[in-house]
Amino acid sequence: MPDFVWYIIVAVAALAVGGLATYLFLKKSGEAKLASAEAEAKQILETAIRTAETRKKEALLEAKEESIRLKNDADNEIKERRREISRQEHRLAQKEENLDGKLERMEKREVALQQKYKEAEDKIAEITALKETETVKLEKISGMTSDEAKRELLDKLSGELQHETALKISEYEAQFREEADAKAKDILSLAIQRCAADHVSEVAISVVSLPNEDMKGRIIGREGRNIRTIETLTGVELIIDDTPEVITISGFDPVRREIARLALEKLITDGRIHPARIEEMVEKAQRDVEQSIKQAGEKAVFETGVHGLNPELVKLLGRLKYRTSYGQNVLRHSIEVSLLSGIMADELGVDATLAKRAGLLHDIGKALTAEIEGSHVQLGVDVAKKYHESKDVIHAIEAHHGDVEAKTIVALLVQAADAISAARPGARRENVENYIKRLQKLEEISSEFNGVEKSFAIQAGREVRVIVKPEMVGDDEMKLLAHDIAKKIEGELEYPGQIKVNVIRESRYTDYAK
Repeated sequence: MPDFVWYIIVAVAALAVGGLATYLFLKKSGEAKLASAEAEAKQILETAIRTAETRKKEALLEAKEESIRLKNDADNEIKERRREISRQEHRLAQKEENLDGKLERMEKREVALQQKYKEAEDKIAEITALKETETVKLEKISGMTSDEAKRELLDKLSGELQHETALKISEYEAQFREEADAKAKDILSLAIQRCAADHVSEVAISVVSLPNEDMKGRIIGREGRNIRTIETLTGVELIIDDTPEVITISGFDPVRREIARLALEKLITDGRIHPARIEEMVEKAQRDVEQSIKQAGEKAVFETGVHGLNPELVKLLGRLKYRTSYGQNVLRHSIEVSLLSGIMADELGVDATLAKRAGLLHDIGKALTAEIEGSHVQLGVDVAKKYHESKDVIHAIEAHHGDVEAKTIVALLVQAADAISAARPGARRENVENYIKRLQKLEEISSEFNGVEKSFAIQAGREVRVIVKPEMVGDDEMKLLAHDIAKKIEGELEYPGQIKVNVIRESRYTDYAK
């Protein structure tokens, strides 16, 4: 055989022997590790068993100790509850004994009360019998029944009560008058002294002077066309009579009269009088009057120190310059009321700015009465609401003539200032018809009351004298009668200032010497 074959056989044999040796070595090594692992596992298991046994014993011991503690706590709680129950039973027993004692005492007291009640009933019966006997005796002595005696007593008490009422009214009125009159006089006199106002009297006509008599014919124009144009454009009436060098403008609306007066003066100065020129001058006069109205409103606001008014309200105030009431210029009257209200508010510690604002706007509705139907009070309220005036100002406007009851001091001050401005000498004048009607109404109201014989309105309606029948109206009733008449006059009449009610009772006795 070749040598390399032997080499191969030897190499294969060597490999076979090496592999077998390796196998045997690994087998022996694995068996050794397995035996070691089994021994270690057995040791771990035994250790775990011993540890579990130890912990089991410890847990049992702890559980036993806890159960013993819980049992002791439960025993202590039971003992405490038993002691509490015992105490409660003891208290209940004591309360039961007390209640039994009280019940026994109440029973004894009830018996005693029943006895007293019976005695009281016997006494009441005895008293009733005595009362009936005494009543019979009194009726025989007095000659009246008990009902008649009651009526007589009530009549006497009624008379005494009426007398006491009259005395109390007199006493209170005297007291209030002494305190209130002195304070009111001080405030009013101070306000009047500090507010100096002009005496203004205006009428419903305006007069335009002419340079000569020929001007009358030129104003009339051919077939009267010039005068008709003027009257149509201005809404007034031109009166051209025999009065030398004078033309009278008549109209209810003072603004229209003023426009006509200015237009006529401009035409007379210009000398050119014909319909086209008249129309031009009337338009110019309207612009001048509107400017004058605006300036008058602004001047009134500045004079009174009232600021923040809506521009439309300022214009309406300016229109009052051409409005009169009983001959008194309404704008001057409004300024006067504003100043008086502010002065009195200062004296009373009230908001003087609010009082002056309410006083200045109290007659604002009169600027609209020629254009819109309704009373100037309601128109004033509406326009004040429209331009967002405050509730106090609106209420003062609404209450200044007593249409609603005055609920604020400012409203009362405006009422008083309005009466002062209207009642001062020379401020206003009434027409004869209204004056006579007011006097007649005064006498009618006074004569409506029972016991009034006659009544007379005197001193230009500032006083009403009431003559009563002495057999129907006693001295004590006179005070009540005067009070009732005054209240009815306040409710039914409108008048400046105040009216004195003077009740007169006279008894006359006549005899003859024979």
